[in-house]
Amino acid sequence: MASSFTVSRASAGSVTATALNNAIQSERLSSSASPAGFGFSKFAGLKLRSNGKVACSSRSSSQRRLRSSAPKVVRAAAVETLEATSTGLIEKSINAIRFLAIDAVEKANSGHPGLPMGCAPMGHILYDEVMRYNPKNPYWFNRDRFVLSAGHGCMLQYALLYLAGYDSVKEEDLKGFRQWGSKTPGHPENFETPGVEVTTGPLGQGIANAVGLALAEKHLAARYNKPDSTIVDHYTYCIVGDGCQMEGISNEACSLAGHWGLGKLIAFYDDNHISIDGDTEIAFTEDVTTRFEGLGWHTIWVKNGNTGYDEIRAAIEEAKSVKDRPTLIKVTTTIGFGSPNKANSYSVHGSALGAKEVDATRQNLGWPHPPFHVPEEVKSHWSRHAARGASFEAEWSSKLAEHEKKYPEEAAEFKALISGKLPEGWDKALPAYTTESPADATRILSQQCLNALAKVLPGLLGGSADLASSNMTLLKMFGDFQKDTPAERNVRFGVREHSMGAICNGIAHHGSGLIPYCATFFVFTDYMRAAIRISALSEAGVIYVMTHDSIGLGEDGPTHQPIEHLASFRAMPNVLMLRPADGNETAGAYKVAVLNRKRPSILALSRQKLPHLAGSSIEGVEKGGYTISCNASNNKPDVILMGTGSELEIAEKAAVTLRNEGKAVRVVSFVCWELFEEQTPEYKESVLPAAVAARVSVEAGSTFGWERYLGSKGKAVGIDRFGASAPIGILYKEFGLTAENVVATAKQVLA
Repeated sequence: MASSFTVSRASAGSVTATALNNAIQSERLSSSASPAGFGFSKFAGLKLRSNGKVACSSRSSSQRRLRSSAPKVVRAAAVETLEATSTGLIEKSINAIRFLAIDAVEKANSGHPGLPMGCAPMGHILYDEVMRYNPKNPYWFNRDRFVLSAGHGCMLQYALLYLAGYDSVKEEDLKGFRQWGSKTPGHPENFETPGVEVTTGPLGQGIANAVGLALAEKHLAARYNKPDSTIVDHYTYCIVGDGCQMEGISNEACSLAGHWGLGKLIAFYDDNHISIDGDTEIAFTEDVTTRFEGLGWHTIWVKNGNTGYDEIRAAIEEAKSVKDRPTLIKVTTTIGFGSPNKANSYSVHGSALGAKEVDATRQNLGWPHPPFHVPEEVKSHWSRHAARGASFEAEWSSKLAEHEKKYPEEAAEFKALISGKLPEGWDKALPAYTTESPADATRILSQQCLNALAKVLPGLLGGSADLASSNMTLLKMFGDFQKDTPAERNVRFGVREHSMGAICNGIAHHGSGLIPYCATFFVFTDYMRAAIRISALSEAGVIYVMTHDSIGLGEDGPTHQPIEHLASFRAMPNVLMLRPADGNETAGAYKVAVLNRKRPSILALSRQKLPHLAGSSIEGVEKGGYTISCNASNNKPDVILMGTGSELEIAEKAAVTLRNEGKAVRVVSFVCWELFEEQTPEYKESVLPAAVAARVSVEAGSTFGWERYLGSKGKAVGIDRFGASAPIGILYKEFGLTAENVVATAKQVLA
């Protein structure tokens, strides 16, 4: 059920009508030559007052798109009353936020001033009145989380962090916006700026991250809270824009949020109707509120997000009273609010206002202060947050101490989990294999590792994009995480690969020791590459379990057979691309993945059964590349055969043939190139001696990149075209992925 708040328009300063009318005449002349769909006035957000001046406001109802299914006015009982600031002070505070953003963008001559100018009221109310956080300890566990999904408007968040007293954003950082070495990069980056929870910018990623953060809260609350003791209790707030709403990932993630009933997720939709190309009427005319109601969200509409402070407060109170589903608060705002000539237009979205317009905006909003100045009364008002935050944390710590007395075992596990430290000896739970162990697909061996780890890693949870029975990712001792069973650890993502990855990023960045994994077919990483890239950039240690890793999947054909995927992820910074060959290497891959909490790991796993090789080891995987067999002395083999995954067995068979013919042959497993590159020069020389130029690689994928290890004389056996539909045996023969072809290729490089 939705609610609607109807409000009056309040003024926000003024400019002379004469100057505005002259500007409008100029706009009319320019718009007469505009292409179809762009003939709207950029002054639609301004209205003439009776005193002959013009005030900035949101569009009138005749100009706004009012949907046929207007939300009903239904108010739920509020659970709390938010602290309200006096109107005069709140306006000064909000304008301080606006002008910190305006001034920073102007100084950088780069950035997006429009969103901070329009969203400053909701930002102020959230950070000053609603959210519980400790600016002197940005990583306090039970803080409320905030995500700016519309990350281009990051000066809004930087201004709020600065005012709230976070040490990560000082005045000099605001002045260094978007500059080298600054803590205020062009989009929010959690690894650069404490107080920023996740890395956003690619639209839609942030709201999906927020779903992951809210999932983590609900899961941990279900596991560790008791009827008489609550230690996990915080909200996730998120601002999304029209661009986020257009991206498919947001619908995927919000569908899951509604299904899971994430009642502590509250999203603010900045409904300003402007994108880079102009008014959203040209491409985006759906009823977002109705869509979210269909997704299982509670919805509220604040019609005046510019000056309707009490309406924003009331919407938040109502949202917090709804416990069984997330809430979308549609807040209709004016982008660039206060700019007399650019408000409500695409020109204020992604460019500095320009000196003249900055001056005009200062006059219009009654802001006589120089750049980056914050009035003392605003500073004084915000300065209370350091003490309040310390009090919030101290109160929570006291609750945790009492909880520990009542429930010592659960509390000990909880404290260990949120510390981020792994349990002592956890890796001893990983299974070990010998050559006598039955041959099996590495996806099956992966399931054995996951289930072994789940017993000793209380933070391990995850699932698949509707392929759990094929990816083999079910934790057999646990049930499904669902709305009514949130303590369980199997997460059903449905066919939503992109949001699956982004939700796992949010879980990883919750900072509570949870270790998320997610799974699909390796080829379908194409659907989630953007989320994986953000994993790498934001240092999220997500474990990506990717099965059906090559043409070895057989008859499904080239649409499902990954070719270029290994090479593409090897090219991506801060990703571990692991392709294990057998049981010990699969266990080693999981050890590496769990240990690497600041970079994601991708495990490419086979559908087909593979034997356990004599020389494979967990320790070898940790080196990235290592020798699994060699009959040469003095580190001088005649030829080196290199392989990964299912082709390592082929390299070993070829080596047997060549050795029988009198050759000294070394076989090297290159399970993870990135880890090998991190080894010392001495170690790398011990595996790949520079004096040995005869080298052959074999891998069921693109040969791109292998030249790094093959050198000028070596040759690659691989696939540089798309696959085909056929049984696996035929495919491997037709593509030359056979021991016979590797032997023949080795003889060529030996010649």
